Amino acid sequence: MRNILIAAAIMVGLGTFMAQVADKITPAAASTSAQKQAEAPAAAPVTSGLRSLNIPRDARGHFATEGRIDGQRIAFMVDTGASVVALNESSAARFGLRPTPGQYTATVTTANGKVKAARARIARLNVGGLIVRDVDAMVLPDEALSENLLGLSYLSRLKRFEYANGKMVLEQ
Repeated sequence: MRNILIAAAIMVGLGTFMAQVADKITPAAASTSAQKQAEAPAAAPVTSGLRSLNIPRDARGHFATEGRIDGQRIAFMVDTGASVVALNESSAARFGLRPTPGQYTATVTTANGKVKAARARIARLNVGGLIVRDVDAMVLPDEALSENLLGLSYLSRLKRFEYANGKMVLEQ
């Protein structure tokens, strides 16, 4: 029994050591990858065959980025708590999404309470070269949504998204 406990303690020690070594190696590899991406065009794939985007925090502590719908720019705040991409009416109208009053049939809960929203679909959403097609979205009144939200209907279709080293990392 004593030998088993000693062997277990050694294994725990080795596991802890290896985890520390891995933590030191991972940031260096990530920064090398980020440098290569910074030199390459945004839509060009990384040599590993994966495309990734690192989004730093803004002054408010949020992750703001720019996307493109139908080739037109649109600002987003990444919101992992939003079920779908949410657009305010002004932004949606720029892309031809103009719901009629009768189309506001969905009730959504926002930070400001419940509000009526209209279901929509975005044919092609490009964020930093990460393209997702047929993305579910909601259009909310301008007074209910000051910023467009990049929600899970986009994020969940990526290979991964995570918070790492003070940045939001999106990978396809």
